[in-house]
Amino acid sequence: MSLAIYRKYRPQSLNDLIGQEMVVEILRNAAKREKIAHAYLFYGPRGSGKTTAARILAKIINCETRAKDAKFRVKGEPCNKCRPCKEIEEGRALDVVEIDAASNRGIDEIRNIKEGVRLSPTSYAYKVFIIDEVHQLTKAASDALLKTLEEPPAHAVFILATTEFDKIPATISSRTQRLHFKKL
Repeated sequence: MSLAIYRKYRPQSLNDLIGQEMVVEILRNAAKREKIAHAYLFYGPRGSGKTTAARILAKIINCETRAKDAKFRVKGEPCNKCRPCKEIEEGRALDVVEIDAASNRGIDEIRNIKEGVRLSPTSYAYKVFIIDEVHQLTKAASDALLKTLEEPPAHAVFILATTEFDKIPATISSRTQRLHFKKL
């Protein structure tokens, strides 16, 4: 099976993220110290690498090689060879849920996330919820998301991405670690 060109050449590690040195340093240090936040807000212009960085972070925290090998763990990168890394990259990971809030912006979608958050990961260390264009959620959906961000289980990591930071309710952004992606 051949990959679409954008998938084939998408960055696979933090080292591959060009032009986002500060973001890379923060995420790598968090991974090295195993101090991953329960929620991140990646914001910046379209095409700056927010969703790609979210997938890389999902691989880092679920990488089996990092979990088993302390020498590899200090690199702060995914191995890209173990089962979780491959499944996440191929979009087949049950424990990594990606939602495009531009087309799935209602309360029902967030309720589904809330139900999924309560369940333990099926085969990974963490369940990762990537919500792209989070600024497009309805008010009711944002309120429901806020409840989940206030009391997340230890096995859940949320990565919210937006091109319009100013449209994110302060109640949500204040419960996240915010990382600004520069225009490339």
